[in-house]
Amino acid sequence: MNRIDKMIVAAMAAAFAATGSASAALYNDAPKVQARAEILWVRPICVETNRYIGWPSVCLLKSGDLMAVFSGDRDRHVCPFGKVQYVRSTDGGETWGAPVTIANGPIDDRDAGIVQMPDGEIVVTYFTSIAYRTYNKNFKVDYKPEDPRYWWKRHDEKISEEVRRNTLGNWRVSSRDNGLTWSKPEKMADVSQTPHGPILLRDGTLFQLGRSFEGSVQGSGERGRTIVSTWKSFDAGRTWKCMCPDIPDTNGENSIHHMFHEPHVVELADGTLLGLVRYHGKDGCMRQCESKDGGKTWSPMVKTPLLGLPPHLIQLKDGKVVCVYGRRRKDPGCGEFACISDDGGRTWDVANEISLAPHTDGDLGYPASTVLPNGDILTVYYQPMVPKGMPCLMATRWRVTR
Repeated sequence: MNRIDKMIVAAMAAAFAATGSASAALYNDAPKVQARAEILWVRPICVETNRYIGWPSVCLLKSGDLMAVFSGDRDRHVCPFGKVQYVRSTDGGETWGAPVTIANGPIDDRDAGIVQMPDGEIVVTYFTSIAYRTYNKNFKVDYKPEDPRYWWKRHDEKISEEVRRNTLGNWRVSSRDNGLTWSKPEKMADVSQTPHGPILLRDGTLFQLGRSFEGSVQGSGERGRTIVSTWKSFDAGRTWKCMCPDIPDTNGENSIHHMFHEPHVVELADGTLLGLVRYHGKDGCMRQCESKDGGKTWSPMVKTPLLGLPPHLIQLKDGKVVCVYGRRRKDPGCGEFACISDDGGRTWDVANEISLAPHTDGDLGYPASTVLPNGDILTVYYQPMVPKGMPCLMATRWRVTR
């Protein structure tokens, strides 16, 4: 982060902290006192000038540091230039260091997840995408130099089909020295995609609820369905075993073109695995499933009252389950939200939905949370600081009050 970026972050943080700030109140500032939560602060934690940041995850490390990973230094939501980067806080999220790049391949690197293993190894997972090609008809159109897609095409022309094929997929990098140095990217075969990566189970293994596509390629316009499957790794993500190849839906919802997307899972105190899935049907509400046998068999997905996408789940020490999600609908409102379940996901208290950071635009979301040592929650997400601006990395520090 250069001096100008640091000044921008400091200025915006000061504006958000100022009571009655017009910009804060209009675009990002959530009510401080809500029915079930107290919002301590909302602020940007990484700004890359005239660049796009998206799809973060966050982890409280054994060292006490916080590490947030994301896809940064981008042109747009879909482009070929995404890099996997991280920022670190050594003071509980109050201040953050400059972004550090840990993966930068020839195609789009995006949707990073982070988890720390019991032996201290930090594992960052991500996947690569060529959606920038399919969304632009494989660059069969000639663009002018003032159009960013001109440069995307010039970049793409340098990449062979073999390189694209070998680079496309799911990847991991890891660090054994608290993030000072990182391994070379390793391709993870035989595991499906998910934006926030795997979770660490109490037995020390990694577990992932992921999605893959059957009958078409995402972004191609062809019809097909999404498969939601479950995976387990006994070696920190290097290899994966499929536990359930296809979680059943309800009433044939997933027979329609790509209805299920971007799931997340949490292991509850009683060993239940609770999963939520982004849903693209008209109601826009997430679907839910659960497993009582370690992920081998799952209940059919059922509709929840949670309106948003995609989910990220944690369970608090008192047993409450917290789901955070973005919402891109102006009715009932864009922004970042949270909802609490007091009974392990059987019901959700949507009547007391928590606003973490409202906004006016729709290009935002993918919040992820971690619990701080004092019980506060830090939720990171991507969102513009101003209307129609480039999204930056933002965070809300908050606590559940009842």
